[in-house]
Amino acid sequence: MVSTPGLRKKTEQILNALGCNHHEISIVIMDDLQIKELNHSFRGIDRPTNVLSFPMQEGEFSDITPGLLGDVVISAQTAAREAQETGITLDERMSQLLIHGILHLVGFDHETSEADADVMETKSYELLRLVESNPDLAAF
Repeated sequence: MVSTPGLRKKTEQILNALGCNHHEISIVIMDDLQIKELNHSFRGIDRPTNVLSFPMQEGEFSDITPGLLGDVVISAQTAAREAQETGITLDERMSQLLIHGILHLVGFDHETSEADADVMETKSYELLRLVESNPDLAAF
């Protein structure tokens, strides 16, 4: 089971560390079937994924709600499966996915270049150390 208060606290810590303490995001936790539909609709990929981000600070209407960074959508089923496969707790996996999703909301992108991927990985580790006590936990 996903700890909502725990996610809320970690989200606040992450946003504060990124200098976004006056911004807000929404976090949606869903199952594999639901995230598969979103993944297909928005990315053209017809399978479940672990996390999707929907930035609100990009595009034509980005100035309508300047304090809203966007939405992070996480599949609890995929997160639980990945946690079990890698030998970490569900909370630790949720932290990894939350950080990954939030970094996409604030403009990080690991798919644009190897250098950008390295920058995102470094920031992911920094944030992970802030919200998780396990020093062996990998970034994503």
